Amino acid sequence: MSATDTKYMKRALTLARKGVGRTVPNPAVGCVIVSHNRIVGEGWHKKAGTPHAEVHALAMAGEAARGADVYVTLEPCCHTGLTPPCCDALIRAGVARVIVGMTDPNPRVNGGGLSSLKRAGIETVSGVLEEECRAINRPFIKHVTSGHPFVTYKCAMTLDGKIATVTGDSRWISSDESRTYVHRLRSRCDAVMVGVDTIIADNPQLTVRHVRGKNPLRIIVDSNLRTPGSVGVLSGPLAKKTIIATTETNPRIHRRYQQSGATVLVCRRRNGQVDLADLWRLLGKRGIQSILMEGGSRLAGEALMQGLIDECIFFYAPKLIGSDGFSPFAITGVTAMAEALPFTDMKVQRMGSDILVTARPMKPCLPA
Repeated sequence: MSATDTKYMKRALTLARKGVGRTVPNPAVGCVIVSHNRIVGEGWHKKAGTPHAEVHALAMAGEAARGADVYVTLEPCCHTGLTPPCCDALIRAGVARVIVGMTDPNPRVNGGGLSSLKRAGIETVSGVLEEECRAINRPFIKHVTSGHPFVTYKCAMTLDGKIATVTGDSRWISSDESRTYVHRLRSRCDAVMVGVDTIIADNPQLTVRHVRGKNPLRIIVDSNLRTPGSVGVLSGPLAKKTIIATTETNPRIHRRYQQSGATVLVCRRRNGQVDLADLWRLLGKRGIQSILMEGGSRLAGEALMQGLIDECIFFYAPKLIGSDGFSPFAITGVTAMAEALPFTDMKVQRMGSDILVTARPMKPCLPA
């Protein structure tokens, strides 16, 4: 990997990040076209159904694309969807070399784009800053390879690991900066998920505020249909963006929720509750690629134990509650440190007065 290739792929990554959270079901992609060590074209995929990154970059480059090097964060597509194949556009433009960050895991592409370019006599290079390119499209990769959404669990807690006092009070543990960051996360996710206990206790709106961005779907895990009809997620025009996941098939209660605009999703039952693996499957079939799980220590604990959480984001505030507060995961039975659930890839940074820790659970977790 040359310093030049790294330099221009970094620029392509910067462009790709502009589309994160806006391109579903497509991945976020950035493209840079370089001729004689000068950028002559660049672009990023802005929205599903609109031109891809390569097309924007080629339009900017014009004739300067002939004989140029193309840096793109993801392998160019070779199939016709809502837009024509990008490979064909690159071939027609007469580019000399295509450097990609990663191959496309989509079975409809998966190396086919690079093969098409090679057959046309275009030199190809793959794997430049691959880890960074994969990081911006983890939900897309997870969904296209498994059919399940990528799930991030976030919570704010005190230094002694409590998310609420013994009375359930949790407003506000984290700083203004942390809460703004959470709203940015919401705007980039397809859906926000909480358990019904959180809905009953806090009546959250689960919308995007403090930053500009789209409101995600709201998913309420409510095994026994306990969600009150008066809560905010079932009120107003945004009620149509609410999904209630349950095991119950009570037509009367279903109609009440549906009349507000909400969708009821009936899942298999597991230990008397919603089978979360089945819920993940059903949500994936609906095209949901990314979920921000925000509330419910029982929900979070069950998802973690089943290996269904891909990443955790913890906001630690400089406060203490004590031993009678609530923990972020309702998990019991760990009697030895050797049984503790391990995490990996931990990163730490400041967020206002808080400490933000991101980490990935190592799988498999403890047996359910």
